[in-house]
Amino acid sequence: MSMPFQMAVTIYLFYWLGSWIDEKYAIESGAWTKGMTIAGVLGSLFQFIRQANKINRNE
Repeated sequence: MSMPFQMAVTIYLFYWLGSWIDEKYAIESGAWTKGMTIAGVLGSLFQFIRQANKINRNE
């Protein structure tokens, strides 16, 4: 799976989970959606950096 696609899927899944939590517990501020989206971005960046470092070591 390509890195950009993997990042997009990870971010979207975290966004979806945050939206689901906000709807389930009727949180109007969208705090879970925002927080989970940021967590998804940070997690996908971490994974991207790990993969890039692994590629560089193999070259």
